[in-house]
Amino acid sequence: MCGITGSVWSDPSRAITQERLDDMIFALQHRGPDEVGMHLPAREPKSTNSGNLGVALGFRRLAIIDVEQGQQPVCNEDESIWLVFNGEIYNHTELRQQLISQGHSFRSHCDSETIVHLYEQYGVNLLDHLNGMFAFAIWDSNNQRLMLARDRLGQKPLYYHYHPSSGQVIFGSELKSILASGLVKREMNPRALDDFLVYQYVPHPRSIFQSIDKLAPGHYAILDNGKLHTRCYWNPDFERVHDLSLSDTKTKLLKLVTTSVYSRMESEVPLGAFLSGGVDSSLIVALMNQHQQTQQNASKIQTFSIGFPVKEYDESKYARQVAEYIGTDHHEFNVEPDAINILPSLSKHYDEPFADSSAIPTWYLAQLTREHVTVALSGDGGDELFAGYPRYRAIALANKIDRMPPIKALLRLGLHRLLPGSSRYKSRLRRLHRFLDPIGFSPVHRYLDWINIFPYQQRLNYYTDSFCEQLAEQGDHDPALFLSAAWNRAGKRDTVAAACTADLLTYLPCDLNTKVDIATMAHSLECRQPFLDHHLVEFAASIPTSMKVRRGTGKQILQDTFGELLPENIWHRPKMGFGVPLDYWFRNELRDQTRDTLLASNAQCHDWVQRKQIETMLNDHQSGKTDHSQRLWSLLMLENWFQHWLA
Repeated sequence: MCGITGSVWSDPSRAITQERLDDMIFALQHRGPDEVGMHLPAREPKSTNSGNLGVALGFRRLAIIDVEQGQQPVCNEDESIWLVFNGEIYNHTELRQQLISQGHSFRSHCDSETIVHLYEQYGVNLLDHLNGMFAFAIWDSNNQRLMLARDRLGQKPLYYHYHPSSGQVIFGSELKSILASGLVKREMNPRALDDFLVYQYVPHPRSIFQSIDKLAPGHYAILDNGKLHTRCYWNPDFERVHDLSLSDTKTKLLKLVTTSVYSRMESEVPLGAFLSGGVDSSLIVALMNQHQQTQQNASKIQTFSIGFPVKEYDESKYARQVAEYIGTDHHEFNVEPDAINILPSLSKHYDEPFADSSAIPTWYLAQLTREHVTVALSGDGGDELFAGYPRYRAIALANKIDRMPPIKALLRLGLHRLLPGSSRYKSRLRRLHRFLDPIGFSPVHRYLDWINIFPYQQRLNYYTDSFCEQLAEQGDHDPALFLSAAWNRAGKRDTVAAACTADLLTYLPCDLNTKVDIATMAHSLECRQPFLDHHLVEFAASIPTSMKVRRGTGKQILQDTFGELLPENIWHRPKMGFGVPLDYWFRNELRDQTRDTLLASNAQCHDWVQRKQIETMLNDHQSGKTDHSQRLWSLLMLENWFQHWLA
């Protein structure tokens, strides 16, 4: 796991000098503490395709595979093709054997060199051969061409700045490395801020800055003759439902999951796993242990978990139970309200406003884990693939109500609003209000209302006049289009399948994968996610919802397939999620700090969200009238981001 950065340019005034490249690489030092590498040749000679281009490639390394010889940038035999690469290619051994049989020769055993020779052999079609998580840049000096690529599920990030008038591209694993070039303005994108306040993250392809974009998952970009073109290379058919029997489905699922876990255990450095005590992480640990027992002189799997002093958020007892059942070497860490002190660190490392509060425990979990191992496996993706989120039950219920017009008409009267609100985030009364408020919407807009932070339909009422004017000046902007485009990929399938597809293509890469990548790489820890093997994802997406959901409970096909590997109560325990008790913290330990920050006379968030609306939310939340914890956290993260990046 590493950090990559670099640029290609033709205008000498925008050249990446040695000093600039050093700054860009230094910005990524946390991603790769082991080694530094760069390729900064003299100006490239003219080719038949374009002018005389300059190129700079930078690299920070976290050594995992072929520790002795895996340096980057890496090149082919005649040094005409250069690569910087972040990630892991899990089928690199098989690819290496194929390439050797085709006449290619290797200098190392590192997976990165495989990509160079695949490019020689297949060009941009090399992506069809890769199984892994990755972001990389290839410089082809013979053709004066730059290629950028990102893995199918967006496990590894890749930002880029394109300057059309000069044809320059500057790229990096993190936004901060591009800013370190000194060639890109920090001009905020109002549309990106609007998206953030709805989703709690900035969706691709935008970034929070006007002149920087994210390469979308499953896409590559080519800079050729000064023009940048992006293309999608992974486009599975999410409308397809397979016709396999339950027995055949279990057989194939068993093979895919097991193979994915085993392949992600290759490492020359200590390896462990995150363990929450939920189904997904527990299953990954059980399969890791199963594989470990086949190895000679194998030690126990090391597992790591986070606990909270607030009972309804604390899963640690389940993690301990699973660890004892499987027989792991278990480590545990408790998160207290003083976790708020890491806010400056979160703002610094996440680069963009990011308001998933589970970034707090993820940060501490990564820190704890890195003290013992360098690689950790996680259970991310299981909920999206196998309908594990509780909100999918709400979707199924709402779908039934849609088929009963008299009941739907009665519920649309809004009589539930006569019931009192709730100040507790996880209360049943709050969930009832949340479920019924958008009952009259279309399925996709109803789903958006359930997951949004600031209410999508009324969000402009919170914004300042200036913010609304800026959005209007940029033309109509509808944050819902990001979700609905993904939702519609499921075609005419049921609404649970549509929601799973939407989450897989939006929430998973933009929120969960971003959270995990930044938190782990901030501590120089590599995280691998077996459920995100694209072969497994494609098959899981084709499994009928009836095999995933039974009596309103998801992940049934996982239990049918792997039931004996875990204690019975783990399969049936209520899902708690990886949240933190913000509702409690904002009324108690963090009450004064939050108020002082958000209502300060110099708070920059007042330029975008009305101060009176913020004060009302604080008063209503802290008095116990209602729960605004997620909105307050979003504003707190936004204000801290302003202070770090735009002060």
